[in-house]
Amino acid sequence: MSDEAFGEILGKYVANVSSGVVARLAAHYRLLLRWNARINLTKIDAGEEMVRRHYAESLFLSGFVPRGSREVVDVGSGAGFPGVPIAVARPELAVTLVESDQRKTVFLRESTLDLPQIRVDCRRMEATVGDVDVIVARAVDVASVQKFAFQRGRWLGVLTSEEIAAKFDWDVVTALPWKPSSVIAQFHVKPQPHLQEAKSLQ
Repeated sequence: MSDEAFGEILGKYVANVSSGVVARLAAHYRLLLRWNARINLTKIDAGEEMVRRHYAESLFLSGFVPRGSREVVDVGSGAGFPGVPIAVARPELAVTLVESDQRKTVFLRESTLDLPQIRVDCRRMEATVGDVDVIVARAVDVASVQKFAFQRGRWLGVLTSEEIAAKFDWDVVTALPWKPSSVIAQFHVKPQPHLQEAKSLQ
């Protein structure tokens, strides 16, 4: 898929995406397809559905990372969602992709070679160390991520597709592919003096 075709699909669901962001994410998409033929990185079919479910959803979440944040950890990153699109859309953030599957981490490292603000950490989320500003998780077990968040600090919020529909313009929400079982989670791990006051998503 060309950058132009990728950008046209992405533009249906996310407004005002720059050509630079489109080009970087389109390159990630093409590499993902090549790797997916060898190892199972995603079960979503190539084409518009993949662009919607992976890239548009992750870009949507990037807007909820509080301004003033410095570090974001994406737990259970898988093929790089939502962490890679967040890093591309918000280059001021240092993003760590935490993934325990070694084959997936090889892909993550190759696909982010030109994104110096991304670090790949091959371990389970429970084994991660250090304080960060924000933890994001997508398509992972909510209970385990919630337990991890409570151990690390204050719960910031969770959005499900139904909550998005209640909070945002319905025409925008229905264009996105979330189901009620799909959860976007965001956590404020530890108050930092450089952070602006974070607004709960709930």
